[in-house]
Amino acid sequence: MKCMAASILLVAVSFQLIGCSTVAKETFGAFRGGKGVYAPIHPVSDDPQANPLGEYTEFELGIFTEDFGGKTPSALMPAFRKAFDEQLMQYGLTDLSGGKTLIIRGRILHYESEDVLGIALGPVEEVVARVELVDAQTGQVLGVANCIGRTTARVNSGVGKKAEGLAKAIVGWIDSRYPPRETKKTSSSINQAIGGSSES
Repeated sequence: MKCMAASILLVAVSFQLIGCSTVAKETFGAFRGGKGVYAPIHPVSDDPQANPLGEYTEFELGIFTEDFGGKTPSALMPAFRKAFDEQLMQYGLTDLSGGKTLIIRGRILHYESEDVLGIALGPVEEVVARVELVDAQTGQVLGVANCIGRTTARVNSGVGKKAEGLAKAIVGWIDSRYPPRETKKTSSSINQAIGGSSES
């Protein structure tokens, strides 16, 4: 009986600790919002120090097709386009002029909402897109990357947060190949902090 009582107490304490950890994680998640990660497949430049996107001052979202069997929510793209404009502003990429236009297009490869396992162990939701950066004048594809919008806390779940994460990933990728500016986020440090990949 004593062994059984001790086991029950241990289980109860374990669940209590897990619960406290989850609350702390989700409180922190509420401040962070959706996470963005990018992984270049065809880098914009083979030179890790080069900033070839500096000649572009207009950033236009092109077509993003759905390549996941129609399972992507219709609300994703409107939320993504809004979040994209917001991220451009935060990175200081909206008050530029005199340069060329860069088109950002892609296709949604995967969309995942939290499932039963996620509810038990901590929800993970993500949207994965194969993204191309294209010169508007020539049609040349300058770079290709997988970009991921991810949420890992219940307070951050939902279409809007994943759209925010996807926008962060794409604009962070662009910024990593853009010349330094006075008003901008440090995309490399942000991306590394969330487990992303810098171009090399």
